[in-house]
Parts: sequence; C-alpha cells; structure tokens
Amino acid sequence: MVFQFNTQAAAKFFAVVVLSLGLGVSGQSAFAAPPSEGVVQLQTQWADAMYKSRGEGKEKQLEKLSDQARTLVGSSPDDANALIWEGIVLGSYAGAKGGLGALGLVKEAKSAFEKAISLNAKALDGSAYTSLGSLYYQVPGWPLGFGDDAKAEDFLKKGLAINPNGIDPNYFYGDFLFRQGRYIESEAALNKALAASARPGRELADEGRRGEIRDLLVKVKSKKG
Repeated sequence: MVFQFNTQAAAKFFAVVVLSLGLGVSGQSAFAAPPSEGVVQLQTQWADAMYKSRGEGKEKQLEKLSDQARTLVGSSPDDANALIWEGIVLGSYAGAKGGLGALGLVKEAKSAFEKAISLNAKALDGSAYTSLGSLYYQVPGWPLGFGDDAKAEDFLKKGLAINPNGIDPNYFYGDFLFRQGRYIESEAALNKALAASARPGRELADEGRRGEIRDLLVKVKSKKG
C-alpha cells in the first residue's frame, strides 16, 4: 500500500496545533550563565508578539524574530540559552504561519532544542527538555511528522525534574495529560503551574501563560464532570 500525503489535512493540522508551542522560560538559571542581552531581547519581543499581536501582525513579528534568533545563534553557536530561544521562536512562528511550511520550522526548532541539551541540559532551568517534550506531543506522528507521546512524557518529566515548581514545565505537562485524558493528574499539574512564583522581567509572559492555564483548567473540570 502506498501512503498518499494529504497536504490539506497536514496544513490544517499545523495551522492549529503548533500554535500553542510558545514557551516563556525563566530569565535566569541556577545551573548556567544568565542569558545574554540578545536572548533577553528575544524573550521580551516574543512575549509582545505572542500576547499583544494578532493575525498577520503576529506572523510578521515572529518571522522577523526567527531571523533575529538564527543570527544570534550564528554568532554564538554554543550558547544553549540562545539555542533554546531560537527553538521557541521558530516553533511559535510555525504556529502563526501554518501550512506545510510549518513542518520545516518545527523540525528546525527540534534540532535547536536537541543541540541545547547536548551543550547544557540544565540551561534555563531545563527548558530545552520541556520545549522538546511539547513538540513531541503536539506534532503529528509518522509519516507527517515526528510526534511521539511516550517521548513527549519522558522529556516533559526531565524538564520537571530540573524545575519542579516552574510555571511552564507544569503547564505543558498538564496540557499533555489533558490530551491523554488523564484529567485528575492534569488538574494537579495546572494548579501547580498557577501557583508558580512570578518571574522578574517576565510579567507579560507570566500574565499570558496564567490566562492559558485558567482556560485549560475550565476544560479539564468540564471533562471531569
């Protein structure tokens, strides 16, 4: 049997699912050097694009940020922090862009996270693990993509082991559990995410993420009955 690639279905999938990738990691890690000025700028501009912009404006901002992130990594190829943010920006741009072009961006993001892990798995509180895990459960499996729920949970748990009380690792694990139908576990993870300490300098990202958590908690509670 010859598999026929359904381009319309794939385009619809990437337009909808990858959009929720955007991660907002902590500004500084106890396990690595603090982020460079270039990384901090990416963090700030990403939050503006994700939580203040809409539609075509968001896509254009993220496209510009993607080029900026690639340039930053090109000048500092061994900076795990920069690689993590390159992956985050590329994944977010994939969601805003949609269509088959999103798959190439997601694969590029995956490579950035994998390299960051190889350089320093604990950079930015293990955010490369959380980011990679979020890709694995949101991207479709073979033959359209590389999605794999088992790998997703493994990476998400590795991120939680490094940053057990962080807003993002708990949010993405809660989202994963929700999609798995594990609603009681999901609610616990999301409540833990909501209780996470504020991150200095990341006020907009925190506000946006907390809104996403609350929205997801409503869905979890409706499923629990």
